[in-house]
Amino acid sequence: MRFSFLIIDDDATNVKETLELFDNFPNYFCVGNVKDSQSAINQIIKVKPQLVIVRIPAKSNDAAKLFKTIAESFQYLDCIPYFIGLASKPDYALDAIQSGFSDYIISPLHLHELGKMLFKFEKRNPPNIATSICIKSYSDYHFVALQDIAYLKADNNTTDILMENGKTVNAFKTLKHFESTLPFYFLRIHKSYIVNINHVSRIHLSKSKCYLNYNEILPFSLTYKDNIDAIIRKINI
Repeated sequence: MRFSFLIIDDDATNVKETLELFDNFPNYFCVGNVKDSQSAINQIIKVKPQLVIVRIPAKSNDAAKLFKTIAESFQYLDCIPYFIGLASKPDYALDAIQSGFSDYIISPLHLHELGKMLFKFEKRNPPNIATSICIKSYSDYHFVALQDIAYLKADNNTTDILMENGKTVNAFKTLKHFESTLPFYFLRIHKSYIVNINHVSRIHLSKSKCYLNYNEILPFSLTYKDNIDAIIRKINI
């Protein structure tokens, strides 16, 4: 996985069709789906997606509100995503571009159109994902490969970082700090746990259990059900 994307669409059928198209592009991971622009901004601030697919409302008032919200977001977002508008007609194309959208596509979206769109996105946004982090504990510095981290566990105001090989690295930072700084493939599933989704081997919904590498079992809470759903979508490809 190299890129993360968010969908803004209040139609479940449209969302399902879009996700099915993205199944053909395994380098992309969906970090969520929201139904309105204001919820989307909150989610963008939280998960920092690189790409945002936006369904343009048919009604002019709703479309105008959407464009205003997106345009205003450029003033305070730290990381500006690549916005793509999907619409049933070309009427709002100019408004979308003026509001900061990078692309505008007439729906329904087809596989070859999505491929071309993603090609343009990748040309403008080459992946720049960290491969390791430096963890400081007093005067001790650990340089840890992100791919080797299985999960992180809160320990009061510190964090235990559990490695794939069973070792533990202690960090004098809160879990909240790591939630906001780690790449998108680290997702919080519980108030005490963040998992590297590349190490998730099983999710048992009825028991609220998340299995890592077939041996470690962590609980997840309904508060983070959206993140669990995102993991299931990726694993289910």
